[in-house]
Formats: sequence, structure tokens, C-alpha cells
Amino acid sequence: MNDRILVVDDEKAIADLIELYLRNENYIVFKSHNGQDALALVESEPLDLAILDVMLPDMTGFEICQKIREKHNFPIIMLTAKDEEIDKITGLTLGADDYITKPFRPLEMVARVKAQLRRYTRYNPSEPADEENVIASAGLVIDKDAHECTLNERPLSLTPTEFDILWMLASNRGRVVSSEELFREVWGEKYFTSNNTVMVHIRHLREKMNDSAENPKYIKTVWGVGYKIEK
Repeated sequence: MNDRILVVDDEKAIADLIELYLRNENYIVFKSHNGQDALALVESEPLDLAILDVMLPDMTGFEICQKIREKHNFPIIMLTAKDEEIDKITGLTLGADDYITKPFRPLEMVARVKAQLRRYTRYNPSEPADEENVIASAGLVIDKDAHECTLNERPLSLTPTEFDILWMLASNRGRVVSSEELFREVWGEKYFTSNNTVMVHIRHLREKMNDSAENPKYIKTVWGVGYKIEK
């Protein structure tokens, strides 16, 4: 079955351009030019990924992202016209998995979509779990095959990116994993020192786990080096 992608942008030419390139890759594309129609599509169609413009006539892409995350965990890519760090941090904090700044190169957009879908769809819950793909430590249980995570028997609703970060930290228990290594493995791209993406996702993970940076039970910051989960 072909992946189903929602494209939300009030500029029709941009939405049409994205649709063209995605359809060339055999994706099924749903388009919306405002937030209300987008949210209606989210509820009526089984989606695999959403591309959300930040600036829309009736609500922001951030608000749509937040509403999607109340029920759904499929990847979200934000489109922002401003190359401002605050926009990126806001989107990531609300549950977005990636962001692209306008103007963008269509082939880069397609590559980002493919990377997010690979991360999201590579987990097959119909297969029996391999013991090597299940980590249990201090009340935290992560099942990579089922793409499920519980903490003290309470399900954690994680985005694909958050899941990948937590899996990498847990599978390297006792070892410090640098921000560079996390970014390279999870996003598959070169890390830049000014990039706050990893930090924002760690903060979001801690919030969902009721953990704190000051007195962490699970994810510890090793200043100047990276992050780790104790054995």
C-alpha cells in the first residue's frame, strides 16, 4: 500500500509543487490550504505523514501539529518561511519530527519525507518480538519491533524521532552518546554546533517521562559531551 501524505499550505503553487514531486514517487497526496480542512482530513483519512506550513489563514501549523499529536504519532515535517531558530524549536517542542525552510529544493523535500517514512514504517508489530529488540531497564521497556514503549507499565506516546532517540540511548546504557552521534544516527545528516534539534527532543522526552534535567532518573546530561541512560 502506498504511503498517504497530507500537504497543508495556503500557497496553492507550493502545495501543487510538493504534490507533483510526491506523486512522482507514488505517494498518495491529500492537500489542504487551511487548518480546519487539514484537521478534518486527519480525522477522516489514515495518514502516514504530514507536511505543515507554519503560516496559515485560520490557524498556525504549530496548532495543527499540537492537535495531531493528541491522537496520532505519524511523522510531521514543518515548513517555515523564516530561518529562525525559535520557529524550529517551537515546532520540535510541539512534536514535529523535522523542519524545512522556504524556499526549499523539491528533491530535498522528497529525501526528508523518505527518511521520516523509513523511520516510521520499519517497525512491524505483526512480527513476533525479537528479544534483542526489546530493552528493559529500571521500569522502562522498549519494544523496537512493535514500536511500543512503557514506563512503569504506563504507555509512552512517542513520535518516531523520540522513539529512535530513546532506543539509541537505552541500547547504549552506561555510555555517553554525543549530540553529534545522536543526530547522525537518528536524522542521518551532518551535525552543526548551532543545532538545537537534539536538545529540544531530549527535553520533550523528559517531559513525557516526567523526568527532569536537574535530577534525572533516566536521561542524564553529561555537560559538554552528550546524554546517557545508566545501566
